[in-house]
Amino acid sequence: MNKVTIKHIEPAFEDNRGEILDLLDDEEIMHVGLITSESGAIRGNHYHEVTKQFNYIIKGSGLLKIRYLDNANVEETFNIKEGDFISIPPRVIHTIIAEEYLEFLDLNTLSRSDDGYEKDTIRV
Repeated sequence: MNKVTIKHIEPAFEDNRGEILDLLDDEEIMHVGLITSESGAIRGNHYHEVTKQFNYIIKGSGLLKIRYLDNANVEETFNIKEGDFISIPPRVIHTIIAEEYLEFLDLNTLSRSDDGYEKDTIRV
């Protein structure tokens, strides 16, 4: 079973100009979005049959609740915060709850330009 992973991203390079963060490597990404959420907002509460989803928390904090479809007994809740990179494999119900104003990048392996993404998004 593929598992959800969360890792805090540290700069790959840093100098007086700023930082370079390596978020993702060796993945074909078909969609990148920026999502903002007010405190208390709930996002997701769905899963994808084939799409892998990645989220990078830019600002704020919240909770990530997950449940694995292939193992219904496994439910987990994670605290997420600025600098965290989340990898969500297919067939994992995922819900993000903003505990404060939250901004995050949303990267997906399926394009949103047609209805393929919507067909692959199963709301719970």
